[in-house]
Amino acid sequence: MDFLTFKSFISINVLILFYYVGAIIIPLFAWTLATWFLRNYHPIDTTYQQIKKSLWKHITTQQKIYLLLFFIFGFFFMELLWRMMFEFLIAYLQIRDALVT
Repeated sequence: MDFLTFKSFISINVLILFYYVGAIIIPLFAWTLATWFLRNYHPIDTTYQQIKKSLWKHITTQQKIYLLLFFIFGFFFMELLWRMMFEFLIAYLQIRDALVT
């Protein structure tokens, strides 16, 4: 009953589990969903393929590298923010436990 009335907090182990779900499973699920969506909706897939061909044809190799690096950097930045958020939550729970006991 204490859990339902927020008198006790969830365990740090549960936060660690949710961290890994968010850091590994959600990006894989999002990638799979996006590729499935593009394969099953032909008008969107056709438009996507035309834009991709046009874009790759009109930009230089250096711009292609910059674009790929931008998306890789953005992905790792989001992963870092996700990690920092969970580290903050875990530290908060540890500080609370130290003050209460």
